[in-house]
Amino acid sequence: QVLLVESGGGLVQPGGSLRLSCAASGFAVNTYTVSWFRQSPGKDREFVAGTFRRDRKLYYADAVKGRFTISRDTVENTVSLQMDRLDYSDTAVYYCAADRTIILSGMHQDQAYEYWGQGTQVTVSS
Repeated sequence: QVLLVESGGGLVQPGGSLRLSCAASGFAVNTYTVSWFRQSPGKDREFVAGTFRRDRKLYYADAVKGRFTISRDTVENTVSLQMDRLDYSDTAVYYCAADRTIILSGMHQDQAYEYWGQGTQVTVSS
């Protein structure tokens, strides 16, 4: 049974940092595409960053490039999202998603993912 559990969300001031973690069970994180999405109130869920299962490369949305870093730990079987220089616009519920068969062109589409975590709230506020 595939299970994804996010942790690490919280309240942070603008310019601060947070590290989110997605603990996976039921599969090995280096065999699935695992990505982070986020959703703000009134907005669609959007792709943030991901690790593609085939080329193991890291992909980022333009809005977070240079500020966020996604990483995979095959020993702990986790995928983390280090978020630096956080801005008010980063406030959202962050979700971890995984899929075994997704193709690269579909990586940014939330409907392409089969498995989802429950989400963790990130609030950037002064």
